[in-house]
Amino acid sequence: MKEFYIDSDGIRLHAKLDTPEGFEKGPLCILFHGFTGHMEEDHLVALQKAINNSGIAVLRAEMYGHGKSEGKFSEHTLYKWVTNALSVVKYARSLDFVTDLYLCGHSQGGLLTMLVGGMCRDIFKAILPISPAWMIPDGARTGHLLNIDFDPVNIPDKIIGWDRELSGDYIRVAQTIHVEDEINRYTGPVLIVHGTADDAVPFSYGEKASKLYKNATLIPIKDAGHCFDDHLQELSDAVSEFFKTV
Repeated sequence: MKEFYIDSDGIRLHAKLDTPEGFEKGPLCILFHGFTGHMEEDHLVALQKAINNSGIAVLRAEMYGHGKSEGKFSEHTLYKWVTNALSVVKYARSLDFVTDLYLCGHSQGGLLTMLVGGMCRDIFKAILPISPAWMIPDGARTGHLLNIDFDPVNIPDKIIGWDRELSGDYIRVAQTIHVEDEINRYTGPVLIVHGTADDAVPFSYGEKASKLYKNATLIPIKDAGHCFDDHLQELSDAVSEFFKTV
């Protein structure tokens, strides 16, 4: 394991690179956490290990205001995360040992995977949005997000959701994002894994995404919640089986 920082427009992003035993040259998967998350959460580590066990290097990176990366959580927006993600992609492409690139993310990181997958559709061999929180832009536009209600026209300067403070700019930015555009751009293989008991991102969003993508596989994990507590082996198995096909 190698631990370091990646520069993203002057913001230092905490990163770790894990490679399979004996790995010298081969594919790499970029892995992103979700809202309020970090790279050492149990489900992120389970994903990292499953991907490594498939013979693929894993580059985990923490986004603006999360984990050990720079930036204040309250000031993060999806635009900042997209800029961060593109910096991580640029870094990954500079590594001389990398053959193919994959992209995986959980929750808001799953939304990020959908957005960046479409933007960089010529770069990624496959993408893996896990419990993808692509209801965020819809909620920002309708005025209900993070279990709070707000005026989507007269957006407050600050909002409090899940006991965390966010700038109103988080909402303003999210309102401008239309995920369907990036879904339509990406034509490669897509794996969506989603718990049927997810109370943060309804399972219906995983179902809808799988129907909109041109080449998607949806793996429902029965009774699993948002972070797959007590279902990590099923999550790992789904990812491992997918990499056998791509």
